Amino acid sequence: MFRGAYTVKLIVGLGNPGSAYRGTRHNVGFDVVDEVARRGNLGFQSAPADAVLARSHGISGGGPPAILLKPLTYMNRSGFAVGAVQRYYGIELSDLLVVTEDVNMPLGRLRARRQGSAGGHNGLRSIIEELGTEQFSRVRLGVGRGDPREGLASRVLSRFEADERSVVDEAVKRAAEAVVLFTESGIDSVMNRFNRQDPDERLGEGTDHTDDGDGAESSQEPGDS
Repeated sequence: MFRGAYTVKLIVGLGNPGSAYRGTRHNVGFDVVDEVARRGNLGFQSAPADAVLARSHGISGGGPPAILLKPLTYMNRSGFAVGAVQRYYGIELSDLLVVTEDVNMPLGRLRARRQGSAGGHNGLRSIIEELGTEQFSRVRLGVGRGDPREGLASRVLSRFEADERSVVDEAVKRAAEAVVLFTESGIDSVMNRFNRQDPDERLGEGTDHTDDGDGAESSQEPGDS
């Protein structure tokens, strides 16, 4: 049991539960934590919230213990599960990392930030509202905007085309590496390594223009009121 004994990292992958959403752009956060769990030979179990989690005493065979979390609340209510688990295990916000998709970033690009607004992403908005702060780290994985005439809801809920799959699979693997690095060295190391892969990324500025707009995800999803 981790509670009260160690500094624990909480890694949250965002997505929607159920087979209808498996393999969609919206669920790459789930895909990333699944990849981390696969590498560590970890199994998911019930969490003290509407979620499943996997526990590790060091994802890469060393480093601090970590919890991988997949909320089962649907994207727009992710904050309820994240907040409940964060409080239950007494996890510091500096030890929280959220992994999610970004429809406004090019396919396969990763971008890490130590804090920031929801940028129109309803899962991040729910977490911010529940925690009462924007001060937590996140890694976004670009899933591509596609045809701008297509609605955002249908875009994020669509599956990847065959010619996109290899790019996405490689990006999920790199995001899993980013997760491991976060548990070992923190968000600055993740930013320096993975943001640097984008030639146009300005390091150290803390800026991310995809967080400044309101178009990343604006529609309601199943389970919304």
